[in-house]
Amino acid sequence: MPEQRPGWFRVPAPGGKHTKYEELKSSLKELNLHTVCEEAQCPNIGECWNGGTGTIMLLGDTCTRGCKFCAVKTSQKPPEPDPFEPFHTAEAISRWGINYVVLTSVDRDDLEDGGANHFATTVELIKTAKSDMLVECLVSDFRGDYAAVDRLATSGLDVYAHNIETVRRLQPYVRDKRAGYDQSLSVLRRAKIAGEATGVYTKTSLMLGLGETEEEILETMRDLREAGVDVLTLGQYLRPTDHHLAVVDYVTPEKFDQYARQGEALGFSYVASGPMVRSSYKAGEFFMENMIRRGRQEEDAVAAAMAVAAGMDPNDR
Repeated sequence: MPEQRPGWFRVPAPGGKHTKYEELKSSLKELNLHTVCEEAQCPNIGECWNGGTGTIMLLGDTCTRGCKFCAVKTSQKPPEPDPFEPFHTAEAISRWGINYVVLTSVDRDDLEDGGANHFATTVELIKTAKSDMLVECLVSDFRGDYAAVDRLATSGLDVYAHNIETVRRLQPYVRDKRAGYDQSLSVLRRAKIAGEATGVYTKTSLMLGLGETEEEILETMRDLREAGVDVLTLGQYLRPTDHHLAVVDYVTPEKFDQYARQGEALGFSYVASGPMVRSSYKAGEFFMENMIRRGRQEEDAVAAAMAVAAGMDPNDR
């Protein structure tokens, strides 16, 4: 471990009365919902929640895997999922008055489909309640089960996110043995294919500072682009407790900026890259919202032009 964190790792405390942070925290507690923001001890919780962005964690707060970077509690037999959770989630989101929500979860290898149908049902209920709500799902690899991937990718979500976490060489040291570099790539590739008809974007994240090299990062970027991934986030790994992986080095903001430029040159639609960036960080969400809505407006304009050219009333589409 380096002796101390550099000066750029300073974030405001989330507290304070009558803030959006307190409002969201109260709403989540009332409906017995969890967030990865709290469970994984994300350093951006105050900034994101006070900005009206929270990441709801479905399927409980206990993971069946034991990745060496994550602070979420683990068990091979977590409690059964709450069948009413999709309804409570849709209710909570309707209260918050937001237009973009991220749903994530622990890994649930104890469930036949890894929880894919639970996720898909939640998405469908949210879209029923508010059709223009943009929904991002940050999910596990479902053990590489394509049927589970297809179920979620065709549920009406807008962004299918799954984190590859680190470069190929470090996978065995960082992630649970049931995860893997190639399995994650295959899931991201399948999600892009399954969601192509509805314009689903795919997204992934890398943690830096675990001993990876620049060439390994670039190799991972190229592999992700080959798999059709649209959006990439890169952030600094921070050790949640003394029982987790140590930080090997702190990547400078200038280096993160360099990786953003290299990623964009490789063809990613967007790269969010910075020391405090996390996979569901609000800066990426704001961009994603604008990108998705702009893309759909362009699609509608093209479809309307084609209808006119065919002698049809575009309003009849």
